[in-house]
Amino acid sequence: MFQTFDADPQPDLARPRVAGLRQILTASKVDAFLIPRADEHQGEYVPPSAERLLWLTGFSGSAGIAVVGKTKAALVVDGRYTVQARAEVNTKIFDLPVFKTGALSEWVNANLPTGSTVGFDPWLHTVRDIENIGRALEARKIRLKPMPRNLVDRTWGRDRPKPPLAAISIQPMKYAGRTSADKIADVQKELGDHNQAAVVLTLPDSIAWLFNIRGGDIAHNPVPLAFAIVSASGKAKLFVAPEKISAEVKAHLKPVARTYHPDELKTHISELKTVKKKVRLDPATAAWWFARALGTKNIARQSDPCLAMKAHKNIAEIKGARSAHLRDGVAIAEFLCWIDENVGSGAVDEITAVEKLEACRQATGALRDISFDTISGSGPNGAIVHYRVSTATNRKLQRGELYLVDSGAQYQDGTTDITRTIAIGKPTDEMRDRFTRVLKGHIGLATARFPVGARGVDLDPFARRALWDAGLDYGHGTGHGIGSYLSVHEGPQSISRAGMVPLQAGMLCSNEPGYYKEGAYGIRIENLVLVEPATKPAGGDKAMLSFETLTLAPIDRRLIVKKMLSDEERKWLNDYHAMVLEKLSPKVDSKTSAWLKTATKPL
Repeated sequence: MFQTFDADPQPDLARPRVAGLRQILTASKVDAFLIPRADEHQGEYVPPSAERLLWLTGFSGSAGIAVVGKTKAALVVDGRYTVQARAEVNTKIFDLPVFKTGALSEWVNANLPTGSTVGFDPWLHTVRDIENIGRALEARKIRLKPMPRNLVDRTWGRDRPKPPLAAISIQPMKYAGRTSADKIADVQKELGDHNQAAVVLTLPDSIAWLFNIRGGDIAHNPVPLAFAIVSASGKAKLFVAPEKISAEVKAHLKPVARTYHPDELKTHISELKTVKKKVRLDPATAAWWFARALGTKNIARQSDPCLAMKAHKNIAEIKGARSAHLRDGVAIAEFLCWIDENVGSGAVDEITAVEKLEACRQATGALRDISFDTISGSGPNGAIVHYRVSTATNRKLQRGELYLVDSGAQYQDGTTDITRTIAIGKPTDEMRDRFTRVLKGHIGLATARFPVGARGVDLDPFARRALWDAGLDYGHGTGHGIGSYLSVHEGPQSISRAGMVPLQAGMLCSNEPGYYKEGAYGIRIENLVLVEPATKPAGGDKAMLSFETLTLAPIDRRLIVKKMLSDEERKWLNDYHAMVLEKLSPKVDSKTSAWLKTATKPL
């Protein structure tokens, strides 16, 4: 199994840990300390050695930040995690401010005396985050102070896990589609076009993509933890633990990069201060330490150039994505068939379902890993957007409830991410109404035609209108980018209220509207879509972009109120189900094939 089900840490563990941290605050001459959910590379996911926020607070989500003062503390999470945070965190120790932009700074201003000093680890916050927080605290003369050693690490002590040293592998050309030399040449051309000396790369997935390598330092994300410097000409510099590099990988890297031990990074960053041209640094993804080490006058504040480049999937990556989704669709269909066949026994629980789903994917013979811990939420657990089942929270799939399963796989030719909501027994009228509204939003986005230059923020309302009409909504984005055998969440594109990057042909996104009734049920329908090249509709004036749906799995017809769908929406669903049946039936066993015929019957 790639997933474990250990019980989540008990909230009461926070009490002695926070007390220990407070003792160090006094000795360190700071009034509070910031604890983000981040590591030195600023990727979304972190290794166990960087799970400081989890260790201190008990909160296991993938985004959040805590502040611990001498007498008060707070944890700020976004809308995906509000229910989860209340369940995992001791609220007698941590305030849980309502999430909004600037919530952390507002809490600090309201709860710390004027003129206080707030410590932070310069490696664990981006340049932009520290600048924003610092500005927000200026009015009350609260100062941010970089600390030479992380205060949580001092509290954690010898029990803190060691940093990972997973072996690096090569991503073959048949899947990568372009050589590392060509990718580096593109980065160097961009540096030259902007008259920049070099770029410092910190994101693990950018580095993995650029050098056509993969790793295993982060659970479910095939990336190595490393840093890189790409100069406007010559070989790149890759800073990575030598234990991770085999002779084969060293030979693969030799034509394009010189490798160095991570301890040598600081010396090479210092050398960049002497170059005449500016050094590119992404303020949204690079740690504040780099800005201080380089000096603000020497920095060109621009985005990591790999982000936009890897978002545009090439022919080989698109071929791989289609192949991966077909393979994954077979596994999902067999799993959904199994659910329908076995749920009546009363023996199926959330963990059993996760184990069966992974077994179905293992049966493909191509599974490298899951792409994230499966969200397997029965009844009220389905309302926790990023729920992670454990032995402590495990529930049976019970009649009269909904079961939400959000899962994904890592295959060498592509990464998948799919959510289905399943009726266990007879659903209520309210459940069917809400499900149909989510489906209408999903179809609205799947069928959207939109002009070149349209951004995710422009498309996000397509998925929400049917919910808005009933005074309903959901607290997460509608879609995220996705990597090619890389991270399941990838930028710079997103379909959300924050999605300011134009969508372009070749980008992969998720389409996942939802609805969540706390304490009762959750609904989400997620497919992955590929942005297709712009074509001019018949009789139209302008070429329009559109989506190709890649995910292949039935959508539960038992939850659909047919009369709520327009003719066009019914046609989309029937056409989609016909495609699912056509592509999957020849590849599944006879039992699943018979189930598929029923599950994909036209409305």
